[in-house]
Amino acid sequence: MKKLFSLLLLCLVMGMVQAQIQEPVKFKTELKTLPGTDAEIVFTATIDKGWHVYSTDLGDGGPISATFNIDSKSGIEVVGKLKPVGKEVAVFDKLFEMNVRYFENTAQFVQKIKLTGGAYSIEGYMQYGACNDENCLPPTDVPFKFSGESKANTASGTPVVEPAKLGGGNEVTTKEEVKDTIAMVDLMPAVVDSTAAISPAVASSDWWKPVISELQALGEEHSKDSSWIYIFITGFFGGLLALFTPCVWPIIPMTVSFFLKRSKDKKKGIRDAWTYGASIVVIYVTLGVAITLIFGASALNALSTNAVFNILFFLMLVVFAASFFGAFEITLPAKWSTAVDSKAESTTGLLSIFLMAFTLSLVSFSCTGPIIGFLLVEVSTTGSVVAPAIGMLGFAIALALPFTLFALFPSWLKSMPKSGGWMNVIKVTLGFLELAFALKFLSVADLAYGWRILDRETFLALWIVIFALLGLYLLGKIKFPHDDDNNKVGVSRFFMALVSLAFAVYMIPGLWGAPLKAVSAFAPPMHTQDFNLYENEVHPKFKDYEKGMEYALQQGKPVMIDFTGNGCVNCRKMEAAVWTDSKVSNIINDDYVLISLYVDEKEPLPEPIKVIENGKERTLRTVGDKWSYLQRVKFGANAQPFYVLLDNEGKPLNKSYAYDEDISKYIDFLMTGLDNYKKEKK
Repeated sequence: MKKLFSLLLLCLVMGMVQAQIQEPVKFKTELKTLPGTDAEIVFTATIDKGWHVYSTDLGDGGPISATFNIDSKSGIEVVGKLKPVGKEVAVFDKLFEMNVRYFENTAQFVQKIKLTGGAYSIEGYMQYGACNDENCLPPTDVPFKFSGESKANTASGTPVVEPAKLGGGNEVTTKEEVKDTIAMVDLMPAVVDSTAAISPAVASSDWWKPVISELQALGEEHSKDSSWIYIFITGFFGGLLALFTPCVWPIIPMTVSFFLKRSKDKKKGIRDAWTYGASIVVIYVTLGVAITLIFGASALNALSTNAVFNILFFLMLVVFAASFFGAFEITLPAKWSTAVDSKAESTTGLLSIFLMAFTLSLVSFSCTGPIIGFLLVEVSTTGSVVAPAIGMLGFAIALALPFTLFALFPSWLKSMPKSGGWMNVIKVTLGFLELAFALKFLSVADLAYGWRILDRETFLALWIVIFALLGLYLLGKIKFPHDDDNNKVGVSRFFMALVSLAFAVYMIPGLWGAPLKAVSAFAPPMHTQDFNLYENEVHPKFKDYEKGMEYALQQGKPVMIDFTGNGCVNCRKMEAAVWTDSKVSNIINDDYVLISLYVDEKEPLPEPIKVIENGKERTLRTVGDKWSYLQRVKFGANAQPFYVLLDNEGKPLNKSYAYDEDISKYIDFLMTGLDNYKKEKK
């Protein structure tokens, strides 16, 4: 009866562990013989959608590279290095400021070996790193073990592999089966066997006791994806900007009047105007869908972080800005719009209206092109298949809205502002904004090539000058070729100048290291700043779990465990976007003992530690292995960033927290844990 109860308890705990243990990657290993004395150890991965596995030789300071490691070997010589095989995605990672390579959907790594004849054996592991947009896995081992007998075939020179036991423990009975037998190995860390005793070499106190059930009782964290709404609003705002440009605004009254006068039936005229607006939506959404279908979501994301592409886009925005300033006009070939326009006149019905809408798209290109281009590049970084279509939907709805509204309420046309110099003001303002955003793309290339010509203070200085000049222009102190001689500044224009000048002043403290969260998404990273007086930073008190827990016990403070990694992108995002908040930093620094545990720390342990997980023996070789094991066995999780608040006995004070840049939510997470700790003390 006791055994049955233990079994049921194990199943219950295992089920709870599965709730947070992520298994997005699975590997199989295989030993393949080649002609002569050569052979290959092949590692083949199946990767879940949204995840990627990093390639080999990425360099220091970046993500975890795939590596081939040997524990023991005999009768075998290793030839060369571990080689990645297949389609790699090469991008510039803005956070690591380096080029990285990774695989999506599937990955393969091959290590060549040479069989020297006679009995052979080799045992070791391949280590890899994997991430998605929110989490990273700790360095994970793929163990392998192969042994057998090899002797040269005198007729063909091909080694004959005798029956042997492979790493999976499968008995091989024929020479042919040795080539075809695959030892299946899961790449992901196995689910923790919570009934297994933790090795005394790893833990010497109850601080390592699993608290998975307690975390489950406190509730799970569910993140909400609001990115699509943000993309739609961004596109809609871009459409509104395009609406008030000289390429679009003057066309509105002419087009609406044409539809209303085209037919004696007013209802038909309104219906035609609605159809015209719907056609605009269809055209631009089709453009967004086409971009995705041609390039694919991952290709768009790779393109948006590609250094060469960012240089080209920087140059394009500078050219468009010069055009908006009045240096020259950029238009599509006149014969294109003429051909479409004549086709619209020669047809009738819905096709005629659709072609008229297409003519508008061509004619307004010089004003809408830069806005659409910037929008598509920005949404491509989300990696979402539907993001470009959603962005274009928002843009098109804003652009089509006045045509339908004025068709429904024709009397509004009389109160519609007439075309004039105010539209050129908007056009020049867009030129300044494009010049500012152009620097963002140049910054990506600058980081990729290591030029260091656009460090953070240089970038901010240029933005300060640009927005200060924009403010002076709006006040009428600067003139461009297309501006009229009217020096009168209206109220709305004055307030726009006030906002621009205030924004320029806001950025000035950034030259001395102020975080400037409003522009943190555009400016280069803080570490490129040469002169930094800002000290509101959060640093861990300990990077060792046991020492940190002992200190917290002595000081009578709760503990915040930060499972992180040197190669964890979103860990750095949280530190830059959330921990720099003054209230967050004060709570962590003053009220908690912060222990940051790097799961990819390569420092070797004094001696390897054998542990049992899910009935399998595993070897912890590095400090990072130890902290990764702690995260799995104690908290039932294996992705970073991962934050958990503990009392002095190692019990959770609140539910865990993962990647979410909502500062108020993070403060609530910290304060709830602090309140619960104080209640325990009482």
